[in-house]
Amino acid sequence: MNWLDEINWNDDGLVPAIAQDHLTGRVLMMAWMNREALSLTTLENRAIYWSRSRGKLWRKGEDSGHVQKLHELRLDCDADVIILKVEQLGSIACHTGRESCFYRVWENGAWKTVEPVLKDPESIYSASHKHE
Repeated sequence: MNWLDEINWNDDGLVPAIAQDHLTGRVLMMAWMNREALSLTTLENRAIYWSRSRGKLWRKGEDSGHVQKLHELRLDCDADVIILKVEQLGSIACHTGRESCFYRVWENGAWKTVEPVLKDPESIYSASHKHE
């Protein structure tokens, strides 16, 4: 059996992939992968996702330079979620210019931003790739 056949892909042929800092364990972001993205991730040793909005493969960092180097790949017990333990080059995973996409905390009935922008997104991305 092919190792990719062991994954419980959703109806769209995708699996959620959580990128986690390989040293601290901090969750950096969540994106989707299809078979090709996951296969290429293991071959190239870097995070490659499936961009649903663009309908194509997305090599994390191709525009921003914020590449995610793969250190370890894990599959959960139901075989329907992937964790990528990565080294986040440039310390920015989020298209908003923050370290993590999870920068808002539920507090007193509202979402509160609790982490700073490390780099202005306008200086990171070209106009055509705002939501890398």
